[in-house]
Amino acid sequence: MSEKLLKGGEYLIKKTDADDVFTPEDFNDEQKQIAETTDQFVMNEIVPHIEEIDHQNFDIVIEGMKKCGELGLLMIDAPEEYGGLELDKATSMLVAEKLAPGGSFLVAYAAHTGIGMLPLIYYGTKEQKEKYLEKLMTGEMLAAYCLTEPGSGSDALGAKASAVLSDDGKYYLLNGTKQWITNAGFADLFTVFAKVDKEHFTAFLVERDFEGISFGAEEKKMGIKGSSTRQVNFDNAKVPVENVLGEIGKGHKIAFNVLNVGRFKLAAATTGACKDALGEAVRYANERKQFGTEISNFGAIKEKLARMTAETFASESLVYRLAGLLDGKIDRIDKGIENYYEEYQKAIEEYAVECGISKVFCSEVLAYVVDETVQIFGGYGYSQEYPAERFYRDERINRIFEGTNEINRLLTPGILLKKTMKGELPLQKEAMKAMESLMTPSFDEPEEGLFAKELKILEDLKTVFLVTAGAAVQKHMEKMKDEQEILMALADVAIGIFAIESTVLRALKIYDKSNEKKKKLLEAAVNVFLFHEVEDITRAAKKAAYFVEEGDNLTMLLSGIRRFTKYDAAGLLENQRLLADAVIDAEKYIF
Repeated sequence: MSEKLLKGGEYLIKKTDADDVFTPEDFNDEQKQIAETTDQFVMNEIVPHIEEIDHQNFDIVIEGMKKCGELGLLMIDAPEEYGGLELDKATSMLVAEKLAPGGSFLVAYAAHTGIGMLPLIYYGTKEQKEKYLEKLMTGEMLAAYCLTEPGSGSDALGAKASAVLSDDGKYYLLNGTKQWITNAGFADLFTVFAKVDKEHFTAFLVERDFEGISFGAEEKKMGIKGSSTRQVNFDNAKVPVENVLGEIGKGHKIAFNVLNVGRFKLAAATTGACKDALGEAVRYANERKQFGTEISNFGAIKEKLARMTAETFASESLVYRLAGLLDGKIDRIDKGIENYYEEYQKAIEEYAVECGISKVFCSEVLAYVVDETVQIFGGYGYSQEYPAERFYRDERINRIFEGTNEINRLLTPGILLKKTMKGELPLQKEAMKAMESLMTPSFDEPEEGLFAKELKILEDLKTVFLVTAGAAVQKHMEKMKDEQEILMALADVAIGIFAIESTVLRALKIYDKSNEKKKKLLEAAVNVFLFHEVEDITRAAKKAAYFVEEGDNLTMLLSGIRRFTKYDAAGLLENQRLLADAVIDAEKYIF
């Protein structure tokens, strides 16, 4: 990786060199070995039992988690001083991706190693880590995270659960109900959020067998049926004072910082699920015959497979670019400092925008890929006898948990605006420059070179974002945070730009090292993805313009959007067919 590292959100105003992005092609031998180990584990130990897991045979899940512990897959993020591996985020995301074919098992794994263990790792005392961490790393204990309540979902700080100190000062007595708690049916340790004296939002480490804890029945969910989801009830539950996690009244830091990690891990997991679904879809298309030939020979099916492949390539490119940003920032922290994990969290928080983007974009790519998988299966896609039906049910939750996609969309421009107001990101100055370019006719000759037109449209789209965002802020000023429809439209532009840039830079970086066939496939994937993504960004930008302006100002803004969203997608049909034929021949994701 280069020494150059953009700050969070800077991708909108600065150029990134292809050599400065991390891609899957950069994995080292250790990462490849861990990926292979994970792949073998899930294919041999989990996939054969998916039906039983979906019927809530949690013994298989628990046994699988213990085997993960034996393989070292539960200690990837744990510190070395407590016996963990403390590997980079790219490896952590790679394991999440490789576990995706395990369906609901991945939900249990992700909850345990992510929101289950990370609060303890980041905020636990030495004594707390010594007591619990080794058992969590081996799978002897399994973890869960209790934040959501029946009356508070996205509004986490609106929680009603309370905690009061006992008369003898030895315990906090917890009262309240937590809902939608993953792993609740078998978890041994819960990170629970409650308000001390109904005021100070605080986290607690709560063991399953503490007095005063009870559990609701398993929720009857639409998908991820093989994951345990229950209510957890606290009735004067006795929690020793030494099990307060972090500081009294600082629970919000734990809650929100850990969610950033959950978001980018979910992005990696959904990318893996895209690859799994695409493989099933193309194998079925090669087997299913209609009108005397395999349906994979039909142009209508090839078009689907091509776009599924291109979108998955974009998702994968975005995920590992983010991994590189996070690892680059974390690597700059001195591990010897006393407040290492405080600085570690700041490093992750720096890319809160990109974490939210990854969650939204990758979960929605999976939604598209799975929907088309069901369509390719046709009537059989609606039958539980075939995997497409489970993919469809399981996919839907990804747009809800780890912060709904609406919340993450609102966070994207919201954080960018805060950074601007703090002077951390010069968006206002860049917006003024963008407006000048909007008003100035261009006589530039078309640039030449590899992916030249894609790099040109990328810069033009950044201009579109800056102009529309600038117009919105100028109109609404400090009230901008309340204009949710505008914020969400701007978010779609910003999300699309990050996805396009990640895709193009990856293709640029690996192009010269690729053989002629792969070069053509890279060109095809970029072309197919950009055609659709530029159209989506254009629509979002126009919507923002109509929301913000009227009269002559609206006419000028729309004219600028038209001018700066022109992408020459020549060769689209040929590229679609090239991508489709390659994936049909391979019967799997080809990059």
